[in-house]
Amino acid sequence: MRAPSSTLLRDLPVLLVAVVWGSSFLAVQRVAEPGTVVAMLVLRFGLVLPVLGLAAWSPLRRLRRAEWLAGAGLGLVLGAIFLLETFGAVHTSATNAGLIISLTIVFTPLAESALARMPLPRSFLAAAALAVVGIALLTGDGGLRAPASGDLLVLGAAVVRTVNVLATARTRAIRESDTLAVTWVQLATATLVFAAVAPFAGPLPWSVAAAYGPAQWGWLLHLALLCTLFAFFVQMWAVRTTSPSRVSLLLGTEPLWAAVFGITLAGNHLGPLALLGGALVLVGTEWGRRTAAVPRREEAQPVERASVPA
Repeated sequence: MRAPSSTLLRDLPVLLVAVVWGSSFLAVQRVAEPGTVVAMLVLRFGLVLPVLGLAAWSPLRRLRRAEWLAGAGLGLVLGAIFLLETFGAVHTSATNAGLIISLTIVFTPLAESALARMPLPRSFLAAAALAVVGIALLTGDGGLRAPASGDLLVLGAAVVRTVNVLATARTRAIRESDTLAVTWVQLATATLVFAAVAPFAGPLPWSVAAAYGPAQWGWLLHLALLCTLFAFFVQMWAVRTTSPSRVSLLLGTEPLWAAVFGITLAGNHLGPLALLGGALVLVGTEWGRRTAAVPRREEAQPVERASVPA
């Protein structure tokens, strides 16, 4: 039996990943504006790729052509997620963004169920309905108003993230490849797309970098080093030292931390019904995480949230 202190030491780094992921939406708002989103993404992943590339150098040299192509294809999907999520985050509150993106937790089993033609437990469907009602209350601020454009963009990111999870699980070349190497290929592909689009989407990355002050550089380094590199390497370590389900449950606290940062640091104000909506999202997604049990086809593998969040 594991000693409590040993379990705590294993759980704490994973919980810290959930905390820094929860802070990522606030960080994006501090470092990017609508006109500088693409340039910021180039800078963020331009800082990450050299470090990750050094760590992945040996497995990268062993990748086959099919693995490079599969990684590049999924990198395009990953790029779409980052664009939707980041543009969404600068057009809505950090609290809304963190809670809405958590709907991936219920979208993924629903999509898996449809593909596998296997019914989901009724308890999961109830949890999903609860989360959807919560989002309606949250994005309408407790009223009947249409969601803001940022809310819809983050919702789109949740849908595309679901596609990415399913595609990753069903792409044989990816499943049989080194995780570190394939992650580098995906990030490199997404960054190349951002770099190609940047001249047509606003100020160039180096102009944005030159305009950043110490606070903005601090937030950018937070996104690159903690929300990306730290999170990725902790996940790789955690799945080898603890159970995937335990990792999943700890990472599932991310939307709670997003709400904490949004309300306490960003000054997000939620009315009574919007607060109720946020609580319903948290309850519904966590209930769904615990009750979903979709039988997968033989070739499918359980996949948790992408290891490089926006």
